[in-house]
Amino acid sequence: MKKIVILSDTHGNRADLQKMHNILSEADLILFAGDGANDMLTLPRDILNKVIAVSGNCDLSAFEKERLVDVEDVKVFITHGDLYGVKQGLDRLYYRAKELGADVAIYGHTHLSDITEEDGLLFINPGNLSKYSTNKSFGYLVISGKKTTATINNNFFNLF
Repeated sequence: MKKIVILSDTHGNRADLQKMHNILSEADLILFAGDGANDMLTLPRDILNKVIAVSGNCDLSAFEKERLVDVEDVKVFITHGDLYGVKQGLDRLYYRAKELGADVAIYGHTHLSDITEEDGLLFINPGNLSKYSTNKSFGYLVISGKKTTATINNNFFNLF
């Protein structure tokens, strides 16, 4: 079983990443869907070693624009979403994920958290951690064999 934290759109908000230290430490993997990819490089080494990141449209980093990773028996496609027009809908992302044989498609860009399933493909947008956001959120994904369970946490930052 793998416990995964999903992040996107931090846009330089390293302070909130520090608040998440315990959550990030306990995760098996951290998937970052772009726009703030350099923020990931500021994480402590023990956490940074668990990060798989892609670049977003606001990143000047050398990260790839999309990644396909195998987690247990599940193929996870990670992209920011700008290349697939996710602000207009998920059709193009759906076809790209299906082309790659993905079971899960993780994206950001819209700053709106969402979990949707279509034709056996699980879409997860963790929302955003932008310092100016009034609705910060991140995602959890638990993978056990072929089974996936996804949730969004939009209450964590209300504690601070």
